[in-house]
Amino acid sequence: MKRQFFSVLILLVLSFGNAGWTGTQSLTDDSRVTTALKMIEVWVDAQLAYEDIPGMSVGVVYDQDLIWSRGFGYADVSVKRPATPGTIYSICSISKLFTSIAIMQLWEQGKLRLDDPLRKYLPWFKIQDRFPEAPEITLQGVLTHSSGLPREADYPYWTGPEYNFPTREQIIDKLSGQEELYPADTLFQYSNLGMSLLGEVVAAVSGQAYDKYVREHILDPLGLNDTTPEIPEDERGNKLATGYSMKLRDGERREIPFYTVNGIAPAAGFASTVEDLARLASWQLRLLEKGGQEVLKVNTLKKMHRVHWLDPDWGTRWGLGFSVSRQDETIQVGHGGSCPGYRTQLAIQPKDKIAVIVMTNAQGVSPSAFVREIFDILAPAIHEAVEEPGKAKKHDPALERFVGRYNRPLGGETHVFIKEGKLVLMPLPSDNPSDSLTTLKHIEKNIFRRVRDDDELAEAVIFETDPAGSVTRMIRNSQYYLRVHDE
Repeated sequence: MKRQFFSVLILLVLSFGNAGWTGTQSLTDDSRVTTALKMIEVWVDAQLAYEDIPGMSVGVVYDQDLIWSRGFGYADVSVKRPATPGTIYSICSISKLFTSIAIMQLWEQGKLRLDDPLRKYLPWFKIQDRFPEAPEITLQGVLTHSSGLPREADYPYWTGPEYNFPTREQIIDKLSGQEELYPADTLFQYSNLGMSLLGEVVAAVSGQAYDKYVREHILDPLGLNDTTPEIPEDERGNKLATGYSMKLRDGERREIPFYTVNGIAPAAGFASTVEDLARLASWQLRLLEKGGQEVLKVNTLKKMHRVHWLDPDWGTRWGLGFSVSRQDETIQVGHGGSCPGYRTQLAIQPKDKIAVIVMTNAQGVSPSAFVREIFDILAPAIHEAVEEPGKAKKHDPALERFVGRYNRPLGGETHVFIKEGKLVLMPLPSDNPSDSLTTLKHIEKNIFRRVRDDDELAEAVIFETDPAGSVTRMIRNSQYYLRVHDE
């Protein structure tokens, strides 16, 4: 399907206080970082086009700054309303982080204990006990998804086209007809039911309605003005992105009708923006670095980021509300979200002080794959810029004439960038562009050679020009790639 892509680019150039940086320098002044960001921009834009994704908003945080954010495609396809960093999306299960923070605030105040049984605060919690010899279901068991509760309340709310999410009264009404899935503290079982019940604990212990408590004690203090505990109906046609289905067999995506999450809101109801989730990430990085107390005490946040549940197969790890994973030697914390019409991901690498946010208004898309690739492209560049400021390799300005997009007549494209003083080729579409980069060595005039992994030189890459000297084609292995001049 032929598409146009509208985009809004917000590039915040702010001063950094890290060792090695001067008061006038910015991380985004470093060519290593700007090249990485440009590669991400080109890659994401191409993936949306080839995968026919309606819209996406992406942001990158370094410490206290949203150093780059951009909207791709459309928040609403029918009226061609562009996606921006301020577009509101359902964040679905990222909602669980706010519920978990609320529980831990009450824990800090001594109003509850994590080893307390759930029924202590919810006397109507009378699920059928299949395992009377097992430990009781505790608040910590729910936070770590090891409580043994079933995944969902007993309603088909993930089933379209209605997506009728139950009210809290409906959840309570059917709870006694449900039964435990596993003995508590034995196996991981992700549970939206459990996290919804923790929202009820927040209300019972605090004496405030759940949404009012979260607004007063978390959202407002952190300045998350576009984050709401329920999908905001009053933003339909304005800031709220329209949700779309996964690609169906006919190749089309269907618009998802508007819905509210009702009693499941503490587990999956929140809506937010890239800009607000960037503030949530920066708050955590700030608290971890400076210590003290801001919404939570620093040691409480550290406690939430640590692994508190490891499944017997050693494959699933979970903190207190947070997903905890390990990418090579790097720890990531955060959460993903998947609701009808929306997929989102927030991932934070505390040690590196980097966070990535990806939000899209379509099912059948993997934000975690986008997040992973953005980290792979950008994190090394940020490390080099912070550790060796001012040492980016210079390039010959004559190389700039070759930079751009080249299309093969039979499909696919290759983008040429300048990276570390040399031309590099990035083929698209690609699920792993950082692993498919090709470096070229300049031989003479318009002739280059591919550099192998062992630094030996391979085939020639030749750029042809017209009589005016403009590059028209790239030739590699006797095949032509036509230069595209994007408007």
